[in-house]
Amino acid sequence: MPVKIDGMGLTIDDVVDVARHGERLEFSDDSVERIEKCQKMIDAMVKKGEKIYGVTTGIGELASVILSPEQGLELQKKIIFSHSASFGDDLPEEEVKAAMTARTNTWAKGHSGLRLSTARTYMEMVNKGVTPVVYEKGSVGCSGDLSPLSQIAEVLLGEGTATYKGERLGGGEALRKAGLEPVVPTYKEGLALINGTQVMVGQMCLILNDSRDLIKNGLIASSMALDALHTVMKPFDERVHALRPHKGQIKVAGHLRNLLDGSEILKAPSGKVQDGYSIRCTPQAFGPTIDLWHYARETIEIELNSVVDNPIFFPDEMDHIGAGNFHGQPIGIAADVLKIGMAEICDLSERHINRLLNPTLSGLPAFLIEGAGMNSGMMVSQYTAAVMVSENKVLSHPASVDSISVSADQEDHVSMGPVAIRHLKEIDRNTTGVLAIEMLTAAQALDFHRPLKPGKGPLAAREVIREKVDFMDDDRSLHPDIKAVAELISSGKVLKAVEDEVGELTI
Repeated sequence: MPVKIDGMGLTIDDVVDVARHGERLEFSDDSVERIEKCQKMIDAMVKKGEKIYGVTTGIGELASVILSPEQGLELQKKIIFSHSASFGDDLPEEEVKAAMTARTNTWAKGHSGLRLSTARTYMEMVNKGVTPVVYEKGSVGCSGDLSPLSQIAEVLLGEGTATYKGERLGGGEALRKAGLEPVVPTYKEGLALINGTQVMVGQMCLILNDSRDLIKNGLIASSMALDALHTVMKPFDERVHALRPHKGQIKVAGHLRNLLDGSEILKAPSGKVQDGYSIRCTPQAFGPTIDLWHYARETIEIELNSVVDNPIFFPDEMDHIGAGNFHGQPIGIAADVLKIGMAEICDLSERHINRLLNPTLSGLPAFLIEGAGMNSGMMVSQYTAAVMVSENKVLSHPASVDSISVSADQEDHVSMGPVAIRHLKEIDRNTTGVLAIEMLTAAQALDFHRPLKPGKGPLAAREVIREKVDFMDDDRSLHPDIKAVAELISSGKVLKAVEDEVGELTI
């Protein structure tokens, strides 16, 4: 079944299905009616000679310039071409598809003012695989993502550059090969195509999906480390966490109890009274990341189903209002707080790695190898984790507290949300690497406990890892091992193996 676009019920999972799995888009019947009603209103207002921002006036600092109806039509093309001013590497195709999916959904609410035929051609670009080439840097996250959305709109007009079936083509040629005709924009369509937060929103949908899986892999990595370190389990008792009922904290403690169930290692006497904070406080340190993920998801799904244009039209009242729903501050802050949450997973993971490698703290061979001195074992894997953790500290600085005035001080407060998102993507990449090192070292540590078996979660994870990475009994290059485990994380193979064994790790 196609993903129904009705302006109200789109989810991050729907966007992922379209952007990554090729699901088709289709407007609902109600949304078709709303789009047509709004466009009729604009035509009527233009005929009456009403002053409408971006339709019969200039835009930004030039909003006081009154245009004739003929100039208003020409303005729509000029808006798109003049605002297409980005720079840098291409955005991944999936991010462009996600942005286009989100953009169609805001039109479906019927307050944006474009023709149904224009909206459908845009939608068919997604359905038929015409993906505009969009550069990564150009949006300040206010007045929406003007520059990247303009690069998308250029292709709709038969200009710009797109990919189609693996080829990089001119926009007009890509449309022709897909059986589509370029659009000649009419009143308000220039702004309707480019004024919104949908590039940020589309990117965040994909990031939230990936971050959710990284959080689950973080739970698995933690359980492996805690099992190998012969942790004292009493601090994870559900009665403890019921007395401080943060949702994420309770979930982490519950998952750790489930993952570690059946561990023969933990049943053996250890003589310990308690563990260090990075072990004992794993639920309290890890749990807030889950809470922040839910805050970010709620923010993005609200934005995904909102009207973020300017001006906004109200067909039932025959009214229009120039306002500021395009401002990207909610998305910028959501990205920034998730940056902090994901960076904290890395902080905690690196501390687990350190304890696994330190014989004084682990009770295991130094750096998890026999013959330390001649062998360095997994010593330097911690250096690599430390590099990524340190980088995350820099990247976690909130971009959304910054602002640079643009458009001759008309747009004098901006969100810098796209900067936050670029940093968040790199933090997630680092998270994959650090968790791979934690899983790699924990698997090595668990093998030193043989014949005692770990809990059912760590056991399932170790078995998947051992299919790609052998136990280290003598020094060898570690980077292929780290890469192999990172690929097991990214592909979902570790998560699937563990969830097949213990059930879904819901967050």
